[in-house]
Amino acid sequence: MEEIKFTPIGKIRSPFKKPEGTPIQPPASEGVEGEVELLSTYTEGLKDIEGFSHLILIYYCHLSDEHSLTVKPFMEDEYHGVFAIRAPSRPNSIGLSIVRLTEVEGNMLYIKDVDIVDQTPLLDIKPYVAAFDKREETKSGWLEGNLDKLSDQRDDGRFVENEDKKQE
Repeated sequence: MEEIKFTPIGKIRSPFKKPEGTPIQPPASEGVEGEVELLSTYTEGLKDIEGFSHLILIYYCHLSDEHSLTVKPFMEDEYHGVFAIRAPSRPNSIGLSIVRLTEVEGNMLYIKDVDIVDQTPLLDIKPYVAAFDKREETKSGWLEGNLDKLSDQRDDGRFVENEDKKQE
């Protein structure tokens, strides 16, 4: 297959300056405020977005370490396949978060429930539409017995590239 390249359309701002300590999913970051700064080239694409309560942000996990096909996730001590977890270290380090939209001002989107590291490159925005996106009958695989851990779970830095890991 040929290589695919993406160019960021903006950046996400949040109070989380590094992965360590960042909530690992939006429900664990309820009320945390952030901003999406879209490049001015794309401002016109925000027309009518204020009518949506939630947005799906697709972004590049720019601080992620190299991926492995089996990984020990945050909420369990067992290893699972990378496609059965939501860790940022993946073959293509793409992240997805559903956030609440609170205000639109020019090329700025003000959001809540942010679980994203500050200055993360934004690849795309899609409106969350419950009629399209919500599923009634779902299964959560190995996570079923761990969902109660979410509110207390924070990133511990295990998926971040750093000098110590390079020397190991």
